[in-house]
Amino acid sequence: MHRLAVAGREPEIARAVGRRVGRVWLSRSRFADVAAMAQATLTLGPDAAALYHLGWALASTGSPRQALDCYMQALPIWQEVGNRTGEAATLNNIGLAYNGLGDRRQALAYYEQALPIMREVGDRAGEATTLNNIGTVYNGLGGRRQALTYYQQALPITREVGDRAGEATTLNNIGMAYNGLGDRRQALTYFEQALPILREVGDRAGEATTLSNIGAVYNGLGDRRQALAYHEQSLPIRREVGDRAGEATTLNHIGMVYDGLGDLRQALAYHEQALPILREVGDRAGEATTLNNIGAVYDGLGDLRQALAYYEQALPIRREVGDRAGEAVTRYNIAMTHRAGGDLDQAVSELEVVVELDRQIEHPDLAADTATLEQVRSERAQHLDKT
Repeated sequence: MHRLAVAGREPEIARAVGRRVGRVWLSRSRFADVAAMAQATLTLGPDAAALYHLGWALASTGSPRQALDCYMQALPIWQEVGNRTGEAATLNNIGLAYNGLGDRRQALAYYEQALPIMREVGDRAGEATTLNNIGTVYNGLGGRRQALTYYQQALPITREVGDRAGEATTLNNIGMAYNGLGDRRQALTYFEQALPILREVGDRAGEATTLSNIGAVYNGLGDRRQALAYHEQSLPIRREVGDRAGEATTLNHIGMVYDGLGDLRQALAYHEQALPILREVGDRAGEATTLNNIGAVYDGLGDLRQALAYYEQALPIRREVGDRAGEAVTRYNIAMTHRAGGDLDQAVSELEVVVELDRQIEHPDLAADTATLEQVRSERAQHLDKT
């Protein structure tokens, strides 16, 4: 019917059908079909819903810049016609696009515009989504406990409105926050609640994300084989739904598992597959993580010069995107590389920043990193005594 309406130059029918069918297809991760339908609708002139759906499809397949362009075109149309629900949803998705580009402060600004409108129009599901998204920004900035407060506001709302997909997303997010706090068993509990719901609602993209998250927890628990099994379930689904950013995340995770198994060449191969994808989709935070991971592999191979080169590419990006937890990891790695190379002054200097970052974000490694700092200070003092 939509095709006939487009062919017959019937914009009202095409738009109405496009809105209805687009919502259903988005919920089933049929992103390529949504994009094709929205583009066909847009041949009949500007339409906020078609632009919004096209933006969503592009964002879900790893193209946040193009998604942002669509949302920015949709926003003034919603505002002009006084559609507050559409305006709030679009503000929320602009935030998502900025978050996907690693610009978390800008993302937060748009979410905070969306939230009161969601409440004003009584969109409880949208309110929960926005609370979730605010939590995700704080999680990305290293504020795990602050993130949890937002997720725990969102969870009962998703259940109240019967939003099973939203409930699963929130459970997943809570799991990620607990994993970031080092409570892996608790994280696993939440991921394992999310997975069957995502399968029930047919959210293939969400299913792939959760499988990858479960794999990451098992890797953190030291069960590499189990981790690999989950990541290897995730990867083909990522590719099936066209989620390029997610594909890169899973490739990275597989690389980390092989690193843990001691197969450093295999680890390097996976990280090197992930890096160009992350640059292609503009995921700066993911790019920094991957550069850090490649540095760690070279460190393991004993190539300290190459390791340092990758860590030093990662560090300014970590700082640019405001990832304090990631910055602490990269600085720790730089410190250990300097220590191994005999530059204890530089190692101490980096570790002092690491400990301060750990304090700021309540990082679970604070005690261990403080102990390492004291140990390296002691090594430096002994070295100075000998000279």
